[in-house]
Amino acid sequence: MPFKFPEFMSKYSFLLTTSLASSVLLVRFAPQYSIFRSYSWTASGVFVLIWLVSALYNLFIYPHYTSPLRHLPTVKGGNILLGQFPRMFKEPSGIPMREWTHEIPNDGLIRYLHLWNRERLLVTSPKGLAEVLTTKSYHFVKPDLLAAGIGRILGIGILLAEGDDHKMQRKNLSPAFAFRHVKELYPIFWAKSQQMVHAIQKEVNASTDPRPSLEVGEWGSRATLDIIGLAGMGQDFNAIHDPSNELNRVYRAVFQPDRTAQILGLMSFFLPSWFLNALPVDRNSKVQAASNVAKDTCRRLIEQKRQRLANKEPMQPDIISVALESGGFTDDELVNNMMTFLAAGHETTASAFQWAVYQLCQRKDMQIRLREEIHAHISSLDDPSQPITSEVIDNMPYLHAVCQETLRLWSPVPLTIRDTAHDTSILGTFVPKSTKIILAPWATNHDTALWGADAGEFNPDRWMAPGQANAGGAVSNYAFLTFLHGPRSCIGSKFAVAELACLVAAFVGSMEFEMVDPDKVIQVKGGITARPKGGIDVYLKPVEGWAS
Repeated sequence: MPFKFPEFMSKYSFLLTTSLASSVLLVRFAPQYSIFRSYSWTASGVFVLIWLVSALYNLFIYPHYTSPLRHLPTVKGGNILLGQFPRMFKEPSGIPMREWTHEIPNDGLIRYLHLWNRERLLVTSPKGLAEVLTTKSYHFVKPDLLAAGIGRILGIGILLAEGDDHKMQRKNLSPAFAFRHVKELYPIFWAKSQQMVHAIQKEVNASTDPRPSLEVGEWGSRATLDIIGLAGMGQDFNAIHDPSNELNRVYRAVFQPDRTAQILGLMSFFLPSWFLNALPVDRNSKVQAASNVAKDTCRRLIEQKRQRLANKEPMQPDIISVALESGGFTDDELVNNMMTFLAAGHETTASAFQWAVYQLCQRKDMQIRLREEIHAHISSLDDPSQPITSEVIDNMPYLHAVCQETLRLWSPVPLTIRDTAHDTSILGTFVPKSTKIILAPWATNHDTALWGADAGEFNPDRWMAPGQANAGGAVSNYAFLTFLHGPRSCIGSKFAVAELACLVAAFVGSMEFEMVDPDKVIQVKGGITARPKGGIDVYLKPVEGWAS
């Protein structure tokens, strides 16, 4: 076992208490072994000695000689002190795991060493994933580092809640994300998709370039922010038409990390979160101020909705209205979840939209095929006689296939992490408390053992075979890890898929597009989601007669 401290004491309080007690005993009963017969010097020496012994044991002895996980297939190489951390810091999240899953023979678990040789367990098999995500889901919790970092901005909403608190929040939010309710939101998804296309067309028409081009990621981000605002909270952020408005600026200040945020994130591996949050740097003050503005706005919206509910006025079919009507949340809990929806429900779909456009640039035949299907089901972008409902969007199998394949190949969240809440087991292997468990969609979704030899290729037709619309031909539903599974799966998965389908349908139906630089080597940018570094710049040509 690693050197651990008593449950009722923190690491440093244990060291301090032990050092003080030892210093008293040594100075009084064995002064020849004390330092200058001084309580303070002796306590300091004992403190350093215990810390060094525990550090050396955890660094060099435990991971290599006494760990109960040392028999598992282990990634070779790495730094003698930092393990695989240097490589993982340089490469996009999920890429090393994808390589290890493919190259290292394993029975569902791969071990690797992280910073200070701390063990990580990568779960690779459907059976192992089922244990972590479903049958033993509450054995595995979100890391304290995540809760301390994101939690101070978002609060403890459904994303970070644990145990009974999570069960309660999920139960009360589930009606808001049930497909019956999501179906009512399709007109909102489509209306914002229309607005995005019209705004893009306006920019294209105003361009003096013979071949107008633009970066699609920015537009996807603005459209999805408007969608989550309107469909999630009943508040139109109007980011499509006015990207400089206050709520849009607040969102970007909070959730789009700058260089300082990246440095603070790296330092969080070495220093406690309370210390980093207290540093007098501009990033901390800006994030806190922006978070306060967003939370105040959320509280105002909740109070307005509560008054309308009390007056029995009709409520918009947004998520927070449904949650409010459930009566299962305090105002603070509703605010925390509104902030969570902003973070989790915006950039993820924007990222997927960007990757969908990229893939359709690579395969013009797929772009044409998809556009033909869209035109066969939707007469024009703005036909008032044809309201766009779930029945229209969900009746396009190739659109569904393109969206599912994009979400498989380019999962917006490449990797997620859990801590074991107590001693447990995975696939019959004992796993000690506080072991970090890694779930990597960018590895699992590309695993040839689960998806076949073409797992790394963009192939929507894998979702078109009879009976494969929801499986893609994979050997297990756990092969598709984009939204996870079980009690901790993404509660907004149906919302996200429907939103993405509407955005793709409106854009592809209205525009022919191709990469400005077809030979551009796409690099993945880390952050909240995995996005193409530098964005996707495309040439655009409006489709005559379909979009006005």
